[in-house]
Amino acid sequence: MVTLEDVARHAGVSLATASRVLNGSTRQVGASLRVKVELAAAQLGYRTNVAAQTLARGASNVIGLVVHDLTDPYFAAIADGAMRVAENQGLMVMIGTTHRDPQREIAYVSTLNAQRVRAVLLVGSRVADEQLTRRLREELDRYRETGGRVACVGQDLLGVDTVVPDNRLGAAALARALAGLGHRSFAVLAGPDRLIAPMDRVAGFAGALEELGLPAPLVLHSSFDREGGYAAATQVSGVTCVFAVTDVMAVGALAAFRDRGIRVPEDVSVAGFDDISTLRDLVPSLSTVRLPLAEMGARALEMALAPDEGTGAQVVTGEVILRESTRALG
Repeated sequence: MVTLEDVARHAGVSLATASRVLNGSTRQVGASLRVKVELAAAQLGYRTNVAAQTLARGASNVIGLVVHDLTDPYFAAIADGAMRVAENQGLMVMIGTTHRDPQREIAYVSTLNAQRVRAVLLVGSRVADEQLTRRLREELDRYRETGGRVACVGQDLLGVDTVVPDNRLGAAALARALAGLGHRSFAVLAGPDRLIAPMDRVAGFAGALEELGLPAPLVLHSSFDREGGYAAATQVSGVTCVFAVTDVMAVGALAAFRDRGIRVPEDVSVAGFDDISTLRDLVPSLSTVRLPLAEMGARALEMALAPDEGTGAQVVTGEVILRESTRALG
């Protein structure tokens, strides 16, 4: 059976363009591109999907938002930004939580496709598994063939519009800032070893230390949450500074050090990543890399709903914020 993707490939246009021409979208397509798509469809014998036409015309007013963990303030902040955009456009948001299970993420996309939602927004790190990434891309392609739109906050690996936090660059900048305070021995609370976002943050941090001629950090893997930060911090000794790859993990580390009688920052400095607004009142206040989380969610949904064709990535650079949890060494 000839698919919309076959037509797009034959015509030399994007899948989104082919969908707009053949599935009755109200979004405008140039005359020359329209002719190419219609000719390719005729040559291949493509038959239009009536259900796809209904979706492309915007019959649904529902957005599917799929996140890893809605109890994590990182995802809650991004979801809030996306939901504000949806509200301003009179759209409803249906939220699914995967608990960082890539199989559940694939299943959610399939379900949202069956429910004919207008757009799907995926929020969270990709996994370092080519087979699972390929399966997710295939599921997204099936949804896009029906006229659906997709955007992602995370790594640019799915062939859709993506807001990409520059995790390596942000972590490298943090490492240089901490080294500038006089720190020479570090531990990294790295989270799980199969998620690309924490892997990138560890690589950026360690790479910057290497460029500065400093020893490699002690890298400790654990779960990607407060409990994981606590557990990893119980194994830390002999360093002057600890970098937790998320603020939530840093909260766990602060609790572990407090329980061990280790003072922050007098005995050890602690830094996180993300700058979660709800955690800014921690004592001591947390040094971190600030990402504009709500803005990232808003931008991603705007990309999913925009009339322009094609896919692309918008890179977001973090800002190092040094606060009371890190101190300069004399």
